[in-house]
Amino acid sequence: MSFLRSGLAAALLGTILTGGAAAGQVAPASSTPGDAVDPFIGTGGEGHTFPGAVAPFGMVQLSPDTDTSCVIRTCYGHAAGYRYDDPTIEGFSHTHFSGAGHSDLGDVLVMPVAGDTVAMDPGTPAAPGYRSRFRHATEVARPGYYAVTLDGPQVRAEMTAGTRIGVHRYRFPRGKAAHLVVDLRSSLYNYPGKILWSGLHLRADGVLTGFRETRGWAPGRKLFFAMRFSAPLVGHALVNRETDVPYKGFQGPGRGSDALAEKLGRAMEARLDFGTLDAPLEVKVGLSGVDEAGALANLDAEPGNFDAVMQRTQAGWNTALGAIDFEAEGPMRRIFATALYHSLIAPSVWSDDDGRYRGPDDQVHQASGFTMRSTFSLWDTFRAEHPLLTLIQPERTTTDIVRSLVASQQHSPDGILPVWQFAGRETWTMIGYHAVPVIADAYMKGIGGFDAEAALQAMVASADHAAYGGLGEYMRRGYVPIDKEPEAASKTVEYAYDDWAIAQMARRLGKTDIAARFEKRAGNWRNSFDAKSGWLRARLSNGAFRTPFDPTAINYGSDYTEGNAWQYSWFVPQDQAGLFRLLGGDAKAIAKLDAMFNYDNSKLDYSHAEDIAGLIGQYIHGNEPSHHVAYLYSYAGAPWRTQERLRQIVASQYGATPAGLSGNDDLGQMSAWLVFTALGFYPVAPGSNEYVIGRPFLSRATIALPGGKRFAIRTDNLSDANPYIQAITLNGKPLTRSYLRDDEIRQGGELHVTMGPRPDPAWGKARGSRPFSQSTTAR
Repeated sequence: MSFLRSGLAAALLGTILTGGAAAGQVAPASSTPGDAVDPFIGTGGEGHTFPGAVAPFGMVQLSPDTDTSCVIRTCYGHAAGYRYDDPTIEGFSHTHFSGAGHSDLGDVLVMPVAGDTVAMDPGTPAAPGYRSRFRHATEVARPGYYAVTLDGPQVRAEMTAGTRIGVHRYRFPRGKAAHLVVDLRSSLYNYPGKILWSGLHLRADGVLTGFRETRGWAPGRKLFFAMRFSAPLVGHALVNRETDVPYKGFQGPGRGSDALAEKLGRAMEARLDFGTLDAPLEVKVGLSGVDEAGALANLDAEPGNFDAVMQRTQAGWNTALGAIDFEAEGPMRRIFATALYHSLIAPSVWSDDDGRYRGPDDQVHQASGFTMRSTFSLWDTFRAEHPLLTLIQPERTTTDIVRSLVASQQHSPDGILPVWQFAGRETWTMIGYHAVPVIADAYMKGIGGFDAEAALQAMVASADHAAYGGLGEYMRRGYVPIDKEPEAASKTVEYAYDDWAIAQMARRLGKTDIAARFEKRAGNWRNSFDAKSGWLRARLSNGAFRTPFDPTAINYGSDYTEGNAWQYSWFVPQDQAGLFRLLGGDAKAIAKLDAMFNYDNSKLDYSHAEDIAGLIGQYIHGNEPSHHVAYLYSYAGAPWRTQERLRQIVASQYGATPAGLSGNDDLGQMSAWLVFTALGFYPVAPGSNEYVIGRPFLSRATIALPGGKRFAIRTDNLSDANPYIQAITLNGKPLTRSYLRDDEIRQGGELHVTMGPRPDPAWGKARGSRPFSQSTTAR
């Protein structure tokens, strides 16, 4: 990724802001919000997004898988199933992560086959079985729709999705027999023994139902499906390809009286024969985490054929994307629209249409008055993804998210909030208890519809769970000791921030004893900060800092989580002013920030660290610990320096191509960063009800708010030649501070920004004009 620090960055920014030859032709004005979205952005490089069909926050993500043959550590590049530079498609499966740094899912793979011979194995790109070559020229992707021509069978394949259903449409060559292969063996993040048990059940009415239980990233995950066809079957085969002893645990449904055929095993496939067809074959698939009956009910809850489902979903996307109406020049139009799209895919719906869902205790529960959500990549998404949803999806999605998090805690065998959860199952991936700031941020912004007392109780229970991640040591010592717990330096500062978020909500609720306790814990970041060296460092149980110490070292399981001292020494979002005092004041903090961005990495090798991508010096935009750092100049009274850095980051880390994300999107966090930054402000400390002003990258934007209110951002003189704010007004009055309050946005109004070629060092310099810090701000 060394090109990100080359002269290309400056040229690219001019292309992003103004269009031009490097960008190709400027796209015409869109007729609907979805027209500007390009789902292929992020499908190459390290973006890990998928191009397939999904409804906003939908349970189903119906997308092509180009390769599922990887095993464990080799799966990183195929975490979403699809990789843009692969030459073949193995099939179309129904569940995918959008931009995760880990792979799993890829459930219920379907592949059309034409002709007299049906291969039952995918084969390899060099020797394909049912796998097929394809060309990007035949692909079409837009919100709620994907299509491609499969060169092998000469089938035109189209995909759309509803909330809990996926719909396929296949146009087979005239005169050739049409078949489908349904492969329950296929999965992302494969290894021997992943499929614990599975089953296929062909019913008398021609509906195929089934299930599988997997032991992958999430242990013991169960998924059920129901599949209905627009043409009758003329033949079929249900095949178990396993050769070892059957699993004796979860057995799935037994044979029903309506069964034409049923087979259970750990390597299940179906061959479905339809003869020659005069019309396209439509395949409608419902999913459920509860049972086959739930999958059938979900199938029936979203009626209509392919076109009807597609039209509903595209209308849903236009409504969701229409929450921000904007104007932008050149590639930024596609980049921003797609970032907004990627921000609206997760957390995905998990409960069935009747409200039932499978919880982290593997039991079935009933959601009453809300839709259960899952797919929580909280270490990533608490930073910008969830704060964005509080603005553009506050009334339903954010309330559902909070209620889902609390319900998960109440069902959890461990009694804590989700850490990294999907399909109702906990993976225990990453660190912190970052469901806490998601809940606190929503509550502090006045978003209701949930039991705040129960939410606070769940937050405190998580923060006091001594068995989790060194929390017992943290509560006893005020820091996590590295000789007792790995990644101790990172855990200490992330726990301290989460504790501050608990204190914010507790004080608002009048729980002064809880607030005081967690406000004290929020200062624990100081216990791992070495004031003499100016670095956050891991300490031993005896109080000494661990040696030897190298601030550039990145090793998994060491002092830091997916980073090093350069990134983590800035993680005190609740008290950046306190950190800057320890660093020696504003000038020294600014100098250290500059040193981070300007660091010469030429002698460093981070190839062993998958998530370390998008480097600008020691700033690593492809991973989350750096995401707030460019905004920290404002805490030192130099917001014009933030404006410079944002220009550098946007130019080098985002593009309107498949490789347009410098790192994996992490369920919308990379994209939400861009959405906020392009609007002109960013939530450095969720829970503070403040946004630090950066600089806009859109000429105009309007956020639609509840009650018909609108908050508009209007930018004059936006161009590469004008990177600095010259003047800024809020509702016609000069704004002298470098932050916006959440209530100022929610009540509606206009932020008017004038850009120019020279910085204004005086703006935002006064201490009273700087953003929130716990130790200096009384507001």
